[in-house]
Amino acid sequence: MSSLMSAENGRGALIASLSLLALLAAVSLMTRPYVPIDETRYVSVAWEMWLRGDFLVPFKNGVPYSHKPPFMFWVFQAGWALFGVNEWWPRLVSPLFSAGGLGLTWLLAWRLWPGQAGIGGRAALILASSLLWVVFSTAAMFDVILAFWVLVGMHGVLSAADGRRRGFVLIGVAIGFGVLTKGPVILLDLLPAAALAPWWRPGLNWKRWYGGLVLAVLLGAALALAWALPAGLAGGEAYRNAIFWGQTADRMVDSFAHRRPLWWYLPLLPLMLFPWFVWPGLWQALARLRRAGLDSGSRFCLAWMLPVFVAFSFISGKQPHYLVPLFPAFALLAARALSGQTFTRIGVPAVLAAALGVWLMLAGDGQIASVYRQVAVLPPLWPGMLLVLIAGALWLAGRRGVPGVATLALLGGCALVFLQLAASRSIEPLYDIRPMANAIRQVQDSGRTVANTATYHAQYQFLGRLEKPLAEIRGPEIAPWLAAHPDDFAVVYLDDPKDMQSVEARFKQVYRGGAVVLVDSRTAAGLLALHRE
Repeated sequence: MSSLMSAENGRGALIASLSLLALLAAVSLMTRPYVPIDETRYVSVAWEMWLRGDFLVPFKNGVPYSHKPPFMFWVFQAGWALFGVNEWWPRLVSPLFSAGGLGLTWLLAWRLWPGQAGIGGRAALILASSLLWVVFSTAAMFDVILAFWVLVGMHGVLSAADGRRRGFVLIGVAIGFGVLTKGPVILLDLLPAAALAPWWRPGLNWKRWYGGLVLAVLLGAALALAWALPAGLAGGEAYRNAIFWGQTADRMVDSFAHRRPLWWYLPLLPLMLFPWFVWPGLWQALARLRRAGLDSGSRFCLAWMLPVFVAFSFISGKQPHYLVPLFPAFALLAARALSGQTFTRIGVPAVLAAALGVWLMLAGDGQIASVYRQVAVLPPLWPGMLLVLIAGALWLAGRRGVPGVATLALLGGCALVFLQLAASRSIEPLYDIRPMANAIRQVQDSGRTVANTATYHAQYQFLGRLEKPLAEIRGPEIAPWLAAHPDDFAVVYLDDPKDMQSVEARFKQVYRGGAVVLVDSRTAAGLLALHRE
């Protein structure tokens, strides 16, 4: 381990971080299904585009889907074109972009601190073992892909600051593909660091600099419009208004609706950045760095990270994964602070990891089951026991002089691996909706219509390979539809899984703490009338 962290082995640490990512991705693939409602919705949108042969307009349950741009859906379809339609490819997309992000972070460290080869590998290890980065690196969602384009843009910022005009082109490309990935939010992730360039790179010609940034933004807008204009024409007026107006002004209004307080992110940081945020050695290293004076690279990381964090704190529509594109900046700054330091002891993170292991063992007595409303299948004891033993072994390794970065990276990876292994037997019954999706497919294949009696997120479309949309009925629409379709079926959701035991259903299963049943229209009408009472 100690040789891994030496300055000559920056590539070795990068390989170690990629290996850790591969392990975590493999464990995720083996231990959990697509999680509704987000993952199942996004893969279903790609599936409907695939069925329709439409690569311009995303569709959800037969209706144009304007909430997200199409880049991730395009990548899903590209894999299906190569390997055939399958469930594993969409789940590999985020890990592949995460691997690209690790490599770009490693290269970024070389550009920020050219004479210190070890910083890049150290930053990659820190990033690959930070809890929130790893969680979304193994999820079929947009945030790690967006972070990849932010990293591309940051390389462009540094190239432009070095006087290379192609740097502004790279910024524009990153903005364009970032918008195609998750909308205009990439401007908030990318532009503050670029706007603050005179602070971290003194001596720039500010007129040329800001003029170049304006041209880069225009290039990014042109790339995004190359999709948006024909998609808007093809998708109709409602879709066109949604992608040109709803993605910007409407969402900004919603984001300032005071849903979550200003400080909401702060108590989550120790968890999101575990194990690094709770390691006293890192804070000591950061304090020494501040006392010694911030170099240009450290200022760059702060200009990237702090303004965006403050901005997201003021935007009240908060979610933890909104901060994922900031994690490479944290990893780079932490790696720079730890350069030349000899912190080895990891007592606090090791104790917390061991406490997690103990909790996982106690979960066998019903704690996790109570959280998930008494799921019958309880997690095994061995993952928690192994986590306690590994935490103890890494703590001893630290006391014997093994660098803290290596031991903490392994500790962070092990914590998530064993958490997934312990929870998998409880999670699968709640979130694996393939059996229900297949049951719906059988009913549709028999010529019957299936209705969904709650807000439908298209969670069954891909997993059941459904080729027809479900009828979406809610509130006052439900009773008339059921009366008009006595020979058809409906999907009904129950709050308590015990309620499904007495229901005669085509299919039934637990679902997200409650239950879901596929029943004929008459049974559905009776169930819904009973629950209204």
